[in-house]
Order: sequence, then C-alpha cells, then structure tokens
Amino acid sequence: MLRIVLDTNVWLDWLLFDDPAVAPIKKAVAGGKAEVVMDEATEGELARVLAYTFNNKTIAPDKQAALLEQCRRIARRDEGGGLRDEDKALLPKCEDSDDQKFLDLALACSAAYLVTRDGALLDLAEHKVRPLLFRIVTPRQLADALRAK
Repeated sequence: MLRIVLDTNVWLDWLLFDDPAVAPIKKAVAGGKAEVVMDEATEGELARVLAYTFNNKTIAPDKQAALLEQCRRIARRDEGGGLRDEDKALLPKCEDSDDQKFLDLALACSAAYLVTRDGALLDLAEHKVRPLLFRIVTPRQLADALRAK
C-alpha cells in the first residue's frame, strides 16, 4: 500500500474545499491503494489552521471538530515518537521551519510521497536525500503517479 503524508493545505483541499485535484488521492485511499499518515504535530497544525478565517468566513467550532474527526477517520496515526538525530540528518532543512514537521513525518513513517502545494516544501523536491526516501509532489503530480500504476 502506498503511504502518503499530506500537508495542511492539501488536507484543507480534501476536507473543506473539495478540490478536484485531490479526488484521485481520495479514490486511492477509499480503494485501499494508499494510506494517509498523520501525527500529533501535523494534526495540531491542521486544528490551528481550521480556526483561521477563509474568504472572510470563520468555521464554527463544531464544524472544525467534525472536520478533524473526519481527518482522524481517514488517516492512520503515527505515534513513532520522532526521529533520531542521525535520521534527521538525512533530511534537507526547509526554509519555513513550520513545514519541517511534514518532512520529519514522511521519513518517520516511510512515506512514498509528501503531498503539498507549499512553495517552501516544493523547493526541496529536487533535493537529493541520500538515500532517496520519499518524493515531494503536488496533488496533481501524485494523481499522475497513481494513474501510472
């Protein structure tokens, strides 16, 4: 099964905005071909972001809770306890330190893909992690990879 990590923006596309670019990922997860992994840090960021204002509207607290619960039903929780320093040394450092948690999780759970639309993470897509452990892709790039399988 293909293991993937979604950054917060992709989770918003999935849960809140119903972005068509995420539809192939939803289908792969629903069909048992892929699993999404989260941890405490990435879920915490999603919870914080759901409290933001979107298009001059805020999401009611009960709706925020329902979206988080939906996310928990979709994703497998990684409770691996973090990475050792020597493991972290394999990863590039993200320009935006708030995004480093997604790289850490992708490595810790042996993800094949980190799916993002975040420029700071995408800038690392060409970085050669030795050994190459996972790919950093956009939702559309992952959709293309899923179609190719």
